[in-house]
Amino acid sequence: MPPIQLDLTVPKSLSAAVEERIRDAIVNAELAFGQALPEDGVGLAMGVSRTPMREALTRLQAQGLVVIVPKKGTFVFDPSPDDVDQLAAFRLMLESEAVRLGLAVAPEAALAGLRAAQGAMEQARRSGDGRAYARADTVFHASFFHHCGNAYLAKAYESIAWQVAALRAHLSVPRLHEQDTSFAEHAAMIGHFAAGEAEALLAILGRHILRSAAVYREAIRVRGA
Repeated sequence: MPPIQLDLTVPKSLSAAVEERIRDAIVNAELAFGQALPEDGVGLAMGVSRTPMREALTRLQAQGLVVIVPKKGTFVFDPSPDDVDQLAAFRLMLESEAVRLGLAVAPEAALAGLRAAQGAMEQARRSGDGRAYARADTVFHASFFHHCGNAYLAKAYESIAWQVAALRAHLSVPRLHEQDTSFAEHAAMIGHFAAGEAEALLAILGRHILRSAAVYREAIRVRGA
């Protein structure tokens, strides 16, 4: 008797599918910072009722991507310069520890992840695809957490990762000249990681994150002028 093949794949719930679609739209800069997301309008456009839409928006609010204002509606988050500074400081603290742990716990696996992301960044540069570059950039930094061996640290990073990715896509992609500096910094990080040079890597990581924050702050200032 042949073995019974069971398909144990659990389909996404409707609200999870809606959550993913809206999150992708925010992170890929299809929806603008501060843009209103009326439940009825978005729900009709996606062919879903209010209940799964509200569930999706509630989870997106927990991820920091939308703001639900009672009696006014739901809006894509609209970061201020102070938000950018706080995110950068928290990110730097988390990512620095993930780098140290990655070098100690699983350096080969982490390095493979970094190099794969760098390859995707290089391909995106050649094709002039700024959004693909931003996505690969996000994967690069997530690699530190995937191999740090500390689930709590990784979870803490997940709490801000989507906001960081959205900032990158909304505010870096239109400034393609920033890619040259960014790519060089990522290449240097890989070189120091491969050599086990933690302090040199952390120095570049710090400059990279703080420089990115400065770019975001300036973009927000220009946008609000």
